[in-house]
This record gives sequence, C-alpha cells and structure tokens, in this order.
Amino acid sequence: MQRAPFLTDRLQGFGTTIFAEMSALAERTQAVNLGQGFPDTDGPAEVSEAAIQAIRDGHNQYPPGPGIPSLRAAVAEHRARFRGQHYDPDSEVLITAGATEAIAAALLALTGPGDEVVTFEPYYDSYAAGIAMSGAQRKVVTLRAPDFTFDIEQFAAAFTPRTKVLLLNTPHNPTGKVFSREELTEIARICIEREVIVVTDEVYEHLVFDGEHIPIATLPGMAERTVTVSSAGKIFSFTGWKIGWACGPAPLVAAVRTAKQFLTFVSGGPFQHAVAVGLRLGDDFFGAYTAELRAKRDRLCSGLAEAGFDVLTPQGTYFATCDITPVGGTDGVEFCLALPERCGVVAVPSQVFYDNLAEGSRLIRFAFCKRDEVLDEAARRLRTLGA
Repeated sequence: MQRAPFLTDRLQGFGTTIFAEMSALAERTQAVNLGQGFPDTDGPAEVSEAAIQAIRDGHNQYPPGPGIPSLRAAVAEHRARFRGQHYDPDSEVLITAGATEAIAAALLALTGPGDEVVTFEPYYDSYAAGIAMSGAQRKVVTLRAPDFTFDIEQFAAAFTPRTKVLLLNTPHNPTGKVFSREELTEIARICIEREVIVVTDEVYEHLVFDGEHIPIATLPGMAERTVTVSSAGKIFSFTGWKIGWACGPAPLVAAVRTAKQFLTFVSGGPFQHAVAVGLRLGDDFFGAYTAELRAKRDRLCSGLAEAGFDVLTPQGTYFATCDITPVGGTDGVEFCLALPERCGVVAVPSQVFYDNLAEGSRLIRFAFCKRDEVLDEAARRLRTLGA
C-alpha cells in the first residue's frame, strides 16, 4: 500500500533530531551531555506528589479534549497574574501535549499549501517540521551574532500577500535572546499592517535573566491576532510530562483545537492535575527558579570563557551560545562531533538551526540546566582543549 508520498517528501531532512543524535553520542562516549535541554533534577515535590495523588484518585482515563477545567483555569490565572492577560478558560485556553504539539496544531490549523510562515533563524527544529507538515513555505529572518539583532527592513520584506503566520519565540531558543519592547513594537506594527496572525512560543517565560519578558499579545492591536504557547516542562522541570497550552481569542483557539484533536486527542490526565497545582505555587517558587537558573548560566558561562570560548551570554532560556573561533574551530558540526572524544563533553552545533548555514557555522550551544557539579566537570574538561 502506498504511503502518503506528499507528506514524506515534505519531511525529507527531518529525520532523527540533532538532540537525539548528540544524546546517543554522549551515552556512547560517557561524555557530559550539555546538548539536549532537559534538567537533570526533578521539579518541586508538591507538584510531583500531586501527580501521584491524581493517579491514586483515579484520574487515569481520557481527560476532556480541551484539558481538565482546573488546569485551564490555572493557566488563565497564571497569565493574569504574571502577564496581565485575561483569557476565558472555557473558550480561550487549550491544553496540549507540550508546546511542540501546540505549535504544530496551530500551524496545521492556520496555514496550508500556498501559504507562508515567517520566523527568525536560528530556530528550534520543530518549527521547520511543523511548517512543512502544514504544506506552507518557510521564510526566515536572521538574528545575527553577537547580539542577535535583526534588520527591520529585512523583516518587513519577508512578508508577502501569502504570509499567514509569524512564528515568534521569546525568550529565544537557541540564542537566549529576549526580544525588547522596541523590537516587539516594530514586529507588531508590521503584523497588523499585513493582517498576519502571530503564534508566539513563550516556554522560557520564567527564565529571563536580563531584560523583561513582554508577551507580544499585550501590545496594542495584538491580542486578537495572537496565539500564545507555553509549557509546564520548562517551568517545573518535568519535561517528560509533556503538558503545554495555547491561549488566544476563541476563534483561533477553536481552530487549533480542531487540529489538535487528531494529533494526540488528549494527554497526561494525572499530570494535568499536578500542573494545575504547580501554576498556583507562590511567587517565592517562581523567583527562586529564575535565580537558580541565572546562577547556573553565570557558572557555565564563566567556565566556558575560562576554556577559551567567545561566550555570547544569553539573556534567558537554558542555553549559552559560543563562538568556537578562539579555540581553533572553523566548523561547528565537525567541532561538536569531535568534542566528546577530545574532552568528553557534548554540545549542539548551532548551524542545524539555520537555513543560511554560513550564519551559524562557528557557533555551538551548551545547555546549563544541569547540576552545578555537572557544569563544573564540563568546564574542567573543556579547559583541556588548549592543553
């Protein structure tokens, strides 16, 4: 029986992700894995205990399609509490299988063959796959090192009459950039002028160390055209639970829900109950979480600088980008593939996040969401590069 060749053709090149490949390399070489962005410790005990209790209480069958009411209410409360946004939990909040599904469902719902999606490069790899699955075309605008700024005229020129969606990510993976109010204001102006919907990935919203996280939906004229995506995995360090959400105006959320129901249908029943508990934790938890990751950023960035890298200190996220030129590197892919054998550390080449490969050819990315002793050991090993 013939398999859907149209979809197979679209997804050529989106095989095993670089993260899986590098994690396998780390395991094979027993290297310190600073490649894939997942913590090596669990999140708050009260959240994990809430999941256990939900299992014991029998919340183990299909949850409601849009998500359990208590979690949708908690998401709405969270957005109001931290972002000043107000959503109806019954019609403007959708629970998804992580942020990745929310983004994929939004792209499938809001774009199709002949449409275009504008996004910034470097970009998280699932963006390209989601756009490809929808049948749309990807148009990229480059964030240029060392400060990852962009040219607003180039950004405006990326929009055509076929542009339906801007896919925005702030705080930004992999660069750690936090888009400024001035940048977002210009982005919003162009999206309004061109009548474009924005899908904004804000999974690192609580990991801003310098600057301020500003949801683009809070800017004038943007609430009615923005789908905001976030995730419990990055907030509570339970990345394997895969609980995310999408918030926005009811018609857009209804469209996303229509696509989502034929992806996972539902997911994570007991975990949804636990995340509702987590979102209602006190400000002390969220403040301490940000402070802890800021300290880890500073710890690893200091170690990378001591090892000889040119460190492009991130404003947010889990990730630090480095230029490998000072340590003799000329190709990030070759450098990262050799690094485990050279000194027992795994990183990810930033080049895989670019369409314009030359832009990221000498950049690599390290994850710092690890225990301090792991970060210190990685830094110690990396210092041997110059030996």
